[in-house]
Amino acid sequence: MKSKVKFGIGAGIIIVTLSCLAFVGAQQSKTYYHTISEIPTLSGASLHQRLRVAGDVKAGSIQHLAGRVDFVLMEQGKGLPVSYVGTDPLPDTFKDGAQCLVEGKVSPDGHFVAETLQAKCASKYEAAPGQSQPAAPAYSADPKSKS
Repeated sequence: MKSKVKFGIGAGIIIVTLSCLAFVGAQQSKTYYHTISEIPTLSGASLHQRLRVAGDVKAGSIQHLAGRVDFVLMEQGKGLPVSYVGTDPLPDTFKDGAQCLVEGKVSPDGHFVAETLQAKCASKYEAAPGQSQPAAPAYSADPKSKS
């Protein structure tokens, strides 16, 4: 009887511990998306949350410094200074004018400290304005056909 009670108490402690770890992990992994214009309006607990922000890299703003890369994200005429401090190397597509998505936290001075960064080239694979994309070549399902 005593061993069953000890086993029950031990199992209960393990279950409570795992539940607490799962809850804390879920809370810390939440990432909220905000626009650049919303960042100055955040206050209180919102400032301490993990945020995701997207925009275009301002031309001429990229500075490679020791341990970080500073740049400015632009969206609808508003800018957000960002410091990327992550351990992953910068993507090849990270350059002036690239669309960029950063995750991190806002520092008390309004500077965004990013731990992850994703970038894609703004218009590398898009058709030029006023031009249509070329039509795909027609292929026949019949291997003997030469059309």
